Amino acid sequence: MDLENKEEISIESAVEETTETVENVEEKPAKGKKGRGRKQKIETVEEKPQSEWTERVVQISRVTKVVKGGKKLSFRAIVIVGNQKGQVGVGCAKASEVIIAIQKAIADGRKNLITVPIFKTTIPHPITGRSGAGAVMLRPASQGTGIIAGGAVRSVLELAGIENILSKSLGSKSPLNAANATIEALKALTPFNEVAKKRGLTMAELLN
Repeated sequence: MDLENKEEISIESAVEETTETVENVEEKPAKGKKGRGRKQKIETVEEKPQSEWTERVVQISRVTKVVKGGKKLSFRAIVIVGNQKGQVGVGCAKASEVIIAIQKAIADGRKNLITVPIFKTTIPHPITGRSGAGAVMLRPASQGTGIIAGGAVRSVLELAGIENILSKSLGSKSPLNAANATIEALKALTPFNEVAKKRGLTMAELLN
């Protein structure tokens, strides 16, 4: 009987010791895993607001220049910059790398922005612009016509914010000449309010 009692006592003490060790293990975190139970801070990355300006690459051409030691290779980029709200510009730049040429052309385009007088969704009156050997003819169009143009002329008109227009490229087919001729035509447009002011009329009288 004494042996049985001793065995029961030893078993109970062993059970108590194991429960104490389990509790201690649960309370103390394991070494090398500090802060395992703590909540980790989640870093949120704020999204940058999108710019209203849109850049469109029209042409990237390879240019070689003959120098004393041989030929020097560079790239020329033509980029149209606009906000589709009446402002547009054409940039042209050269660099030894394509990416640098595009960046320089974008900066050049933003320096040479013009404001386009848009009447409803088209231009106020017909106009023809010239640049070098190229010429572009622009005509107003009714609602639903769309942009009837191609190449660099279409890019300039789209980024300017014009939705309905008729155009015809004449002379040189160079994208730079076509883009510059379109810019010259848009720059020469006269808004209706300026014409009415010069004639001493109201806008309603002028349009009727």
